[in-house]
Amino acid sequence: MKIPLYQVDAFASEIFKGNPAAVCPLKEWLPDQIMQSIAMENNLSETAFYIKDKGIYHIRWFTPKAEMDLAGHPTLASAHIILREFKSDKKKITFKTQLGDTLNVTTKDNLYHMDFPARPPKLQEHFNLFLLKDALGKKPVKVFAYRDLIAVYDSEDDIRAICPDMEKLKQLKFPSIVVTAIGRDVDFVSRNFAPKLGIPEDPVTGSTHCELIPYWSKILNKKEMIAYQLSERGGMVYCNFKHDRVSIGGEAVTFLRGEIEVL
Repeated sequence: MKIPLYQVDAFASEIFKGNPAAVCPLKEWLPDQIMQSIAMENNLSETAFYIKDKGIYHIRWFTPKAEMDLAGHPTLASAHIILREFKSDKKKITFKTQLGDTLNVTTKDNLYHMDFPARPPKLQEHFNLFLLKDALGKKPVKVFAYRDLIAVYDSEDDIRAICPDMEKLKQLKFPSIVVTAIGRDVDFVSRNFAPKLGIPEDPVTGSTHCELIPYWSKILNKKEMIAYQLSERGGMVYCNFKHDRVSIGGEAVTFLRGEIEVL
């Protein structure tokens, strides 16, 4: 069986920037273990699989280690493939997730805008901050959590200086550890470490902004914000807080077109 395979640099306007994602359009779902094995073989932070049914795109995402409940950059990459590679004239792509949520992606001014659920993180008052000091090298000011653990620091310099101990991060119960602070040239910056998922540092993480946007919107008293993820590849994220939803925007560029063969 031959399956189309695309690789897209999401949250980037040129190749070798942003976050690379693999995208596999399917006619029917493959067994879960096969999709997990493809994601492991691709060895990118995430691989997206989607099926088109009556104008709706049903989507699933896999890291090299596990299936995710929500993922941003492979959703952006999938919309890019549908609109650019398959030459769709649609202005809006509707995705359905395994959780039953609807994710709409629209395009405007060369940006893809993803409508995602807001996930306001809650203050973890009793979390042992010294555990994070041991794992990240510096104690955060405060810690919040929804799906991910959000460690807030004083400055962008703090975020740049973080040099985590991946084995110690694996001991924490959260799938990924996010560090964040107010930015110098943007509203806020972040980095994301997810060694439990086979991703030591994720270049640009769309889904984490479902948590970061509500937090920083409240702190900065702003609805529209620009964020930057401070990984080695880096990526700009255009943010808009809409109460129970968030808009996460970014560019994308195709890097690879090919096919894989599954016996």
